[in-house]
Amino acid sequence: MTTLNPTSSGSTRVPEAPVRRLAILGATGSVGVSTLDVVARHPRRFEVVALTAHTQSERLLAQCRKFAPRFAVLGDAAAAAALQQQLRAESSSTQVLTGPEALVQAATLPDVDLVMAAIVGAAGLPATLAAARAGKRVLLANKEALVMAGQLFRQAVQISGAQLLPIDSEHNAVLQSLPAGFDGDLAGAGVRRILLTASGGPFLRTPQERLAQVTPEQACAHPNWVMGRKISVDSATMMNKGLEVIEACVLFGARPAQVEVVVHPQSVVHSMVEYVDGSVLAQLGNPDMRTPIAHALGYPERIESGARPLNFFELGALNFEAPDLSRFPCLRLAYAALAAGESGAVTLNAANEVAVDRFLRRELNFDRIPALIEEVLARTAAGALRDLAHVLEVDRDARDLARDCLSARGVARPGRVFS
Repeated sequence: MTTLNPTSSGSTRVPEAPVRRLAILGATGSVGVSTLDVVARHPRRFEVVALTAHTQSERLLAQCRKFAPRFAVLGDAAAAAALQQQLRAESSSTQVLTGPEALVQAATLPDVDLVMAAIVGAAGLPATLAAARAGKRVLLANKEALVMAGQLFRQAVQISGAQLLPIDSEHNAVLQSLPAGFDGDLAGAGVRRILLTASGGPFLRTPQERLAQVTPEQACAHPNWVMGRKISVDSATMMNKGLEVIEACVLFGARPAQVEVVVHPQSVVHSMVEYVDGSVLAQLGNPDMRTPIAHALGYPERIESGARPLNFFELGALNFEAPDLSRFPCLRLAYAALAAGESGAVTLNAANEVAVDRFLRRELNFDRIPALIEEVLARTAAGALRDLAHVLEVDRDARDLARDCLSARGVARPGRVFS
């Protein structure tokens, strides 16, 4: 609770919140851009210390001009050199770094309080885990990090005192629907199950025989959300929901049987928590990533996000239905990988990243994405994970196997389609 302090004139004022210093991993992606939009609305609350990107140097340059971070990190060395030259010409004090080690450096800077982990896929795992080990408040938009190394993150948080706050709209909604001070004990909190809502993506009603002809442009045209290409494809296959089931088990200490997926095409109810007394608490809002981002940035306070208020008189009906696993086999595969053991989730994620990449390059038909993932899972033994090096080894082996499976079917070079 904020205390009102009297001033010498007898009036009252609310004390200003301390400035929080922020590093954004993946600043040029959709989540990174939305984060900076929220930050710009609260210039006295946040200071941007570091921004990172992979290759989008022009967008990162514009962000550096506006937010003047101390560090800018690019994965591509040539792009980093060009950015450094441009910033020097403008007498900017921003220092440009490059490479994976620089990502870790940005995530663990001593004066950084908050780390927005928004790098898509496995590439963001080492830096995100390093931030947790450094005791940062990690705003987790990279679901793959928990999918691949959930137990390592839990251990890091316990040892360092770090805090993980989910940015996925579904997990953030679950967090908002759980009791204040939730400590990871669902039974102790009286929770029966977690209900993750899914839009169903752009092909919820598409006849299955037409899925083989789906193009990357069609798969990336999400009906409700503005997202990056990889995440948009995951939404279209519902693999994103499978990854979120795994993430929910790690974040909230849930058993797989306690996490259920509900298709909700309007994307207004972002997720729900059912309690043992029959109560169901839900978080609602317009589909805008700035809402969960603002919640995590200001937590436990509420701050303005810029999202459009929800108008209940315009909503009309809200629909809910069970997911069709014959249409969305990726969801079934995620539950299977979760049951197989820790490394099963790593294999699932790696095979999916290869499959989605090949689809976006028009080398793999959309309806064959789950077939490739299932083949890789079937040919890989799952088990416990020892450490980060082991996680990365399993990830690398699964990617190699996925590529071998594609090569065996003639998908070794662009233009050859695995159908």
